[in-house]
Amino acid sequence: MTCTRALRILPLIYPVLFCVCTLRAENAAQPGEVQPEPSTLHCLAVRWPVQGDDNENATVATAYRKKGADAWRQGYPLIRTIKAATGPQKGQWNFTKGNLGSNRLSPGRLYAGSIVDLEPETEYEVKLSLQDPDGGATEKILAMRTIGEPKTPPGMRERHVAPGAGGGSGAKEDPIKGLEEAFATAQPGDLFLLHAGTYAVKGTLNLPKGGTAEKPIVFRGAGDGEAILDGGGNEETKGRLISANGTGHVWLEDLTLQGRQYVIVAHEATNWVLRRCKFLKMEKGFTAHNGNYTRSRGHFISDNLFVGPTAWPRTKGIESYCGTYMSGSGHVVCYNRFEHVGDGMHGSGYGNLSASDIHNNDFNICTDDGLEADYSETNVRVYRNRIVNVAHGITAQPSQGGPLYFFRNVIYNATYSPFKLHNDTCGVLIFHNTCLRNGASFNIVPGSETVTEVVTRNNLFLGTAEAGLNTTGRMTRCDFDADGFGGYKGAFALWNGKTYKTADDARASGQIYANAGVVEIDPAACFASGLLPPADPQKEYKGDQLDVRLKEDGPAIDRGVVLPNFNDGFAGKAPDLGAIEAGQPLPHYGPRASAKQP
Repeated sequence: MTCTRALRILPLIYPVLFCVCTLRAENAAQPGEVQPEPSTLHCLAVRWPVQGDDNENATVATAYRKKGADAWRQGYPLIRTIKAATGPQKGQWNFTKGNLGSNRLSPGRLYAGSIVDLEPETEYEVKLSLQDPDGGATEKILAMRTIGEPKTPPGMRERHVAPGAGGGSGAKEDPIKGLEEAFATAQPGDLFLLHAGTYAVKGTLNLPKGGTAEKPIVFRGAGDGEAILDGGGNEETKGRLISANGTGHVWLEDLTLQGRQYVIVAHEATNWVLRRCKFLKMEKGFTAHNGNYTRSRGHFISDNLFVGPTAWPRTKGIESYCGTYMSGSGHVVCYNRFEHVGDGMHGSGYGNLSASDIHNNDFNICTDDGLEADYSETNVRVYRNRIVNVAHGITAQPSQGGPLYFFRNVIYNATYSPFKLHNDTCGVLIFHNTCLRNGASFNIVPGSETVTEVVTRNNLFLGTAEAGLNTTGRMTRCDFDADGFGGYKGAFALWNGKTYKTADDARASGQIYANAGVVEIDPAACFASGLLPPADPQKEYKGDQLDVRLKEDGPAIDRGVVLPNFNDGFAGKAPDLGAIEAGQPLPHYGPRASAKQP
């Protein structure tokens, strides 16, 4: 080749070489800094921004072990979070260290995921292994620790309070009379012991300042009888009982709060503890939104009773009554009972929700949604809840990338659907749930919206009629497999405009199931108690009378697939389907009798 000819060809070759190199650089993973998320009692979580990987073939395996242990235990992989396919930034999220509340990374991908079912107050090591055939393999090991239930710090200053109006030094023999002065003069490190009686609240109790992690401000029933903070009305009485926006480290324990539309409003607040309280005669119990990922953290809400005025069956459409309404990250909502409300727990787009746990709660009579995980971003975990007599069991409308985990929940008599996946939701993992309803076994009917990156495994969906899997949305990049369906009478599935008459047809098509396929379940042979799907959705069923433990030789035994970390220690040849592995006791749902003052 002459020099002249080579000079003519080089300008043609260079752009090709440049494009190839650029393509390789974009496909190769370029990992950033791993960001641990706030820990909870039983879960640890991370976000990991990764540039490149345009062909989406990188994976991130996880493993974990207690500090000092030799052997690693396999975890569930991180997922590559994306926005719904209809969004303006398809597949791209923006992620910066200074603003963890936003998932967007452009260009690039955000990987996220959780380690679940851990022991409280325990140190762990978490190993992340990024693999990409195009390059960029990296391993990271993080030291992380789960939290414990809040404990009263030593050295708190006890101040006694009794019903009345004005006066009192706060000594046991000379208690502060009424709550107005207690709230107005509260300082970090104050422990107010509220003695039995009714504390009439005529206006709003304003808490101008909060406490600190070492010195919270605590309002606690003294233990000599019921202490009632009474707003003098009912759920329709306008206004707030307690107003404490922007405060932190405030505890309310062993109290009854009632008689106002809003019981507690603590927008942009952080580290509240609500424990062993009753919320009655109210529209909303604890309202704390507008706080984003970094501003609003660490609310701990356990062993409370939230009661509204709604009735079953639903006759008034959507009702606004709810127990909690929160945004932020690092929250724990556990062992509460929500009754006669519209939504038991309400998600919020005013700040969104991340890295939080909702578990072991008891929901009964929710005329709208039992539990809303709406506007979840990353690592929200909803597990081991019992949800009975609701329109929708658990909602994700939307999940904003995920992962949003729904696992080992029991949902009975959801008249609309056990899981509501609306508003172009994305990134929901649905594992090991037991769902019994009247009608189609599993409805996903968000109209023409897109449902993206939803994964199901090892669930029981048992109905009484219509289709087994009835969908109307555009099901995109979804991965359904190894679920048990039974009790349906019509075609097995409606999926992306096509009808599949049988579960075998659905699997053969390759459009829904690619591996294990559907497990056909006879509801009458499934449970040791003989439990069946609800025959009358208008009837009020009692949660404590629903025994969903499997029949030992029934069709759900050993029919699941292995999900590392989510079904470790299963008995038999394979995991069982549904929320309760055979031989395991039922979880405790609702307030614990053993929940004493720590």
